[in-house]
Amino acid sequence: MSTGEHRPYTYLTALVDEGRARLVASFCTADLGVMVLGVGGRRPTLSFYSAEGEVKISTTGAGPVTTHDVLLAREIADAAARYRDECERLHTAGAIVPAPSPTQDDPA
Repeated sequence: MSTGEHRPYTYLTALVDEGRARLVASFCTADLGVMVLGVGGRRPTLSFYSAEGEVKISTTGAGPVTTHDVLLAREIADAAARYRDECERLHTAGAIVPAPSPTQDDPA
């Protein structure tokens, strides 16, 4: 891999401290899907997924939607909008390095 080349990756970190588990799933790839399941039902689920893994976010205790669930959904939407805006700003500024072509390393 040449300097400055960024390849997509996904990793999971698990930590157990004083009997409490903490999991971190990092999807550092544009090959990520996002969908909402359960639309029109009683319990919506937001899913982020790739070939390597999936993260799902749903209602408290997998029960009916609470006021806290609505507040969390708004926070997620606001954070997603900020992420989009920052990606667009950086892309427009030319900070994105184009992905290498499949034949880039082939001798000419």
